[in-house]
Amino acid sequence: MLGKKIFALTFGVGAISISVQATELEVIHWWTSGGEQRAVSILAEEFNKLGKDRWVDTAVALGENSRSVTMQRILGGDAPGAAQFNTSRQFEELIEEDLLLDLTPVAEREGWFKSIRPQNILDPCIKDGRLYCVPVNIHSSQWLWTNKKIFSQAGVKEPKTWPEFLKVAPAIREAGYIPLAHGGQPWQDRNLFDDVMIGITDADFWYQIWRDKNASAAAGAKMTKVFETFGALRQFIDVGSPGRNWNDATNMVITGKAATQVMGDWARGEFAAAGQQADIDYGCIPGPSNRPYLTLGGDSFIFPKTSDKALEAAQFKLASMLVSPAVQAKFNNAKGSLPIRADVDMDIADACMKKGMALLNDPKSAIFPAVAYITEDTNGQIQDLVSTFWNNPDMSVADAVKTFSDIIANAD
Repeated sequence: MLGKKIFALTFGVGAISISVQATELEVIHWWTSGGEQRAVSILAEEFNKLGKDRWVDTAVALGENSRSVTMQRILGGDAPGAAQFNTSRQFEELIEEDLLLDLTPVAEREGWFKSIRPQNILDPCIKDGRLYCVPVNIHSSQWLWTNKKIFSQAGVKEPKTWPEFLKVAPAIREAGYIPLAHGGQPWQDRNLFDDVMIGITDADFWYQIWRDKNASAAAGAKMTKVFETFGALRQFIDVGSPGRNWNDATNMVITGKAATQVMGDWARGEFAAAGQQADIDYGCIPGPSNRPYLTLGGDSFIFPKTSDKALEAAQFKLASMLVSPAVQAKFNNAKGSLPIRADVDMDIADACMKKGMALLNDPKSAIFPAVAYITEDTNGQIQDLVSTFWNNPDMSVADAVKTFSDIIANAD
């Protein structure tokens, strides 16, 4: 339900006390790994510290499952108080149906349009000049995480590009380690594919595909090279890959079973939770790519409309708190992501976060993820193709490229 009111009645001798009203704000999210739980607990604790209202946690494993539960509950009239989505077009249907709380008043009062950067990260939240979501971080998926001890023992250098990875991977395998820890789930297959795509092409090609939906580019030689490189990585994973959770793959790097993992910067939270130090125990390579890029993805919270004024007040209070400099610093340091504003104290940032901040501050390095330009339906088609190709070595590169270009030609 949208929220439950708790009425605390206390009675003194010969008198009736004043009742105190509190509101439970249910928050649906998919942060279930160790590092993610540490981060979301900061949000809950900071909200509860504000007094009166209380964060009620509903964690649903996997983003697609969590978003599905949220959509079903909102459309079924049993909405939560707040829910996590990616900063993308995932919730545009809810905006169009006027089912979300308009956050423009608090955004204007607190200067979000000036303090949040880059400002266009707010674009998916805005319709007809009104704001309907709160970005809480900037996540990038283009990172190669490494176990430094393994590379030292194998006698090879950490790769900066995908061709370099393909050269050093056999030596890592000969040394007795898994070259690439991978979780064989559709979204992880897609994450790896996107990393290869931007890693061996460039921002211009990336935008030709996703923003411009250029079917000719999607059918060309560069796309063929992307699928060839992506397919070449299959030989360097282990037999236990299918179905593995992303954080379990991260743990393989942490514990010295695997040399690398391709995963978003949220993996940094797992290394931190394990007590490891950036650039000492583990490495973080943006890309790998000749010209590293940082995708401006991330997480946002939406707030379903409610007729309950106490709940609405609690929603505005949470929205304000999520953007505050102090919470931005605490949460993003634990999460492994970058803050959405530049005026936060990042003295506690480690070497990997500093690499990300440097890329974020370079306009030429920051690009928008595919989901900023394509619908959930198109995204699902691409993900299905990528997973089919990854799990079926008999599928030819030519067939994969043909199917890919057809999807792009008909993309919304």
